[in-house]
Amino acid sequence: MLFHVQMTVRLPHTMPAAQADELKAREKAIAQQLQRDGTWRHLWRIAGRYANVSVFDVPDNAALHDTLMKLPLFPYMDIEVQPLCRHASSVHDDDR
Repeated sequence: MLFHVQMTVRLPHTMPAAQADELKAREKAIAQQLQRDGTWRHLWRIAGRYANVSVFDVPDNAALHDTLMKLPLFPYMDIEVQPLCRHASSVHDDDR
């Protein structure tokens, strides 16, 4: 199943820079591996915000939830999820 996921990160202003940098580095490594695995199909930054729009390809709602909860920045995110389905006019064979 494909899911449109918008994530906004809200790190506490009081968080030490070293801790924030370590969380961001772990997040980047996991996000890149999920992309290589095909789970995180698209990742787009929202200009001017610490936020992104992503498309995840997972078996079901529970798998998406589990994937998002494993992200190091998850405790600091506001997340909105919308399930997607293939549009009848799409010309892309990899839309599911």
